[in-house]
Amino acid sequence: MTTLSLTAPVSGLSDLSNETRMIFAPWSRMIRGIGLGQYPVDYDPAIAGHIRETFDQLAAKVSPSNAYHLFCRALADFVLTAADPAGERLEEAVGPLLQAARAERNPYYRAMAGSLVMDSFAKLGLDRSLLVNDELDFPAEVLGMLDEIAPDQIPDENKGRHGDYERLSASSTVFLAIGQIGLADRLVTDDRNHVIEALNLLENIPAPYFRGRAGSMFMSVLALLGYERYIFDGERDYMRETLHYMSRADELKIYPSFPQELPIAWSKVYPLVTMLNAIAMCGRPEYLNDPVDWLTEANALLAEIPWDDRVHMSQYWIVALHNLGRLKERLPDLDAYLAEIVAVLDIVDPGGNFFPNGIAYPYIIEVAMLTGRLDLIPNEALERMVDSFLDLDRTDADRYNRAFPVSYALNVLGEIGAAELIFTPRARYGDRSPMAWVVKRMSDGGEKEGLRLYMIHHALVSYALRLRGADTPETELFRNFQFHLATEQ
Repeated sequence: MTTLSLTAPVSGLSDLSNETRMIFAPWSRMIRGIGLGQYPVDYDPAIAGHIRETFDQLAAKVSPSNAYHLFCRALADFVLTAADPAGERLEEAVGPLLQAARAERNPYYRAMAGSLVMDSFAKLGLDRSLLVNDELDFPAEVLGMLDEIAPDQIPDENKGRHGDYERLSASSTVFLAIGQIGLADRLVTDDRNHVIEALNLLENIPAPYFRGRAGSMFMSVLALLGYERYIFDGERDYMRETLHYMSRADELKIYPSFPQELPIAWSKVYPLVTMLNAIAMCGRPEYLNDPVDWLTEANALLAEIPWDDRVHMSQYWIVALHNLGRLKERLPDLDAYLAEIVAVLDIVDPGGNFFPNGIAYPYIIEVAMLTGRLDLIPNEALERMVDSFLDLDRTDADRYNRAFPVSYALNVLGEIGAAELIFTPRARYGDRSPMAWVVKRMSDGGEKEGLRLYMIHHALVSYALRLRGADTPETELFRNFQFHLATEQ
């Protein structure tokens, strides 16, 4: 048994950065690539070596025509070079990096790639003139990519329920990245109001589940950028419309499909807890009761869900309540609540399926980290998590979606200073590292994994970006934001 010394990047909720309070869930980071690189630490050449080595292993497995893989590998190398105190000058690497982003043919992932470049530049403190100058306007290119994203293009079991979900999600990523480099004024001009255009996409997302999830992040981004007036104060009230639409979930019966059966309450509370955080971001407590008492509704829905599935929502619930200034009111005994969450480590088999079991442990570990209670997480649970990847060979669905739990595990292990568990050899994997074994077991070319593969890429890029230095401040955009409803709790 490995003896680990876990390091919490925060001492509790009051210590969270504004970016973490807005984009705290691994889902947003691993799937949507938004908010990567949280919890900066000092450059570590050993970790940088692990990241580069993993990209080398992926390059030997993934098709050489996979443009998004090539981009993420180039971005990680660029970021690590910038973070390395002994790194080389980067100016000559910018052009090839931008070309790698442009090479992605899928417009959604091309826009995400461009956003990751801008967000990385902002977090690394690099000169914006490398992206915007007399000969180049990369932010304008990326903003224009949003127009190419067509509805209902996500190839999964929810075909027909998404509508413009993907384009609105991409708008969150692109708008935030443009704001990060100080160009938010480009989103509303005399010629075009990109903000209103994106808000109008909400009505083209048929499932309340997807409308609430995409809408909550987009409204949070607008609040951060200082554009919340367009949500509330024009001809339409987009938050009210979204909340009222979500209140009709049982009437509409447009429920999402999941790989494993989950309670209907799960699909109703997930978008709700994300919308609660959007209400906090916008500083509009009156919407907590429009058209129903949403805090009471969320509490009732959570109570309907067995604990082994409920842990996925607990992180959203706790942070949203903190940001709303309602944590003590709704969870007066947070320690008791955390004890119930951590007890699920002894109930769930993390190798039982890729979802929801496969990501339950990372959610439990991260909520303990966010609340400053990593002492509740035994080393045995971490070992159990990293040793579970082999069990996902049971079915094709679990095997080809293994990148889902692996990315979550890599992300949280990096955050708590336990990355050696996934990057160094273990007996369970025939003396390979869990990460090397996972890559080796991928399908030829990574074809069967499809878009799930990119979750690992995002986890690696995020880890690279974290190495920019422990004293690196938040970007100006996040430093200047205030959660007006939050109080010391």
